[in-house]
Amino acid sequence: MNFNSQQIADLVNGVIQGDKNAEVNFFSKIEDAQPFSLTFLANPKYESFIYNTKASIALVNSDFAPSKPIPSTLTLIKVNNAYESLAQLLNFYENIDTPKTGIEEPVFIHKTAKIGKSVYIGPFTYIGEDVVIGNNVQISSNCHFDKGCKIGENTKIYSGVKFYDKSQIGSNCVFHSGAVIGSDGFGFAPNKENQYQKIIQIGNVIIEDNVEIGSNTVIDRATMGSTIIRKGVKIDNLVQIAHNVEVGENTVIAAQTGVSGSSKIDDNVMIGGQVGIVGHIKIAEEVKIAAQSGIGNSIEEKGAIVQGSPSIPIGDYKRSYVMFRKLPDLASQIRTLEKQLKELKAASN
Repeated sequence: MNFNSQQIADLVNGVIQGDKNAEVNFFSKIEDAQPFSLTFLANPKYESFIYNTKASIALVNSDFAPSKPIPSTLTLIKVNNAYESLAQLLNFYENIDTPKTGIEEPVFIHKTAKIGKSVYIGPFTYIGEDVVIGNNVQISSNCHFDKGCKIGENTKIYSGVKFYDKSQIGSNCVFHSGAVIGSDGFGFAPNKENQYQKIIQIGNVIIEDNVEIGSNTVIDRATMGSTIIRKGVKIDNLVQIAHNVEVGENTVIAAQTGVSGSSKIDDNVMIGGQVGIVGHIKIAEEVKIAAQSGIGNSIEEKGAIVQGSPSIPIGDYKRSYVMFRKLPDLASQIRTLEKQLKELKAASN
């Protein structure tokens, strides 16, 4: 489907510089864009590509001022935030096609389950006892919903997602393939024979509205009560959220992060990849945790930025890292000084 620059500018509230009738029919990266494609420039590191791009239209920030001529075939659309406007256009493009509806075969739906309007259910999906599926939900193939699960409206579930019993899911959520919601928390008690007795997990998982869960991410049920993911949370692939964890609103968690049991993460926290967080601690709101950090204690300062394992304030980490890189030279200097000191002592005797 073709769109011209005026239509795009209207969608993103942009200002056109160039041809108002320039047309595009697909998206492309700025470094390898082709004619009739829409691209964007948000990161100054990629500015050099805009002077040679073959794209027909480019979204740029409103303060972008070219340092040399841009191609005559390129029309700019200036917006407040090019990356945000791109996301808006991609979302619009994704929803152009009418969503599927209906139930494929074979599918098992328990007689007590309730299915909303305009729902699509892909083949080989299991919907168990007392499950409630809201309106406009899209469920791909090979998904599994145990007893008592509830799925809110407009939620999209890709193939192979598993929901254990009593999982409660909000509206407008997205679950990518392989995610497991509500599996048992990791609870075992050692006995006198030094064997581990399983602690039965009787809680559930509650996921509020507008949450996105990445592929092969696992969120464990609570031992008692609920593991809670608040509205607006975005969780990457391959993340482990343990039992009784609470994740605050609009928090983002990157891949391969693990959050141990009963930890509480407040609102608007940003967690980098491969972060490890111990159990029973609290992370204050707006905290930023750099990739590969180890969090062994609560972070109580709002907006703190930490890095390292164990983590420390990022300014201290950077200064310490400079010293760490100099350790071989410092060690060599110490050995030289020790040698000179011995020589001085020998001479004085």
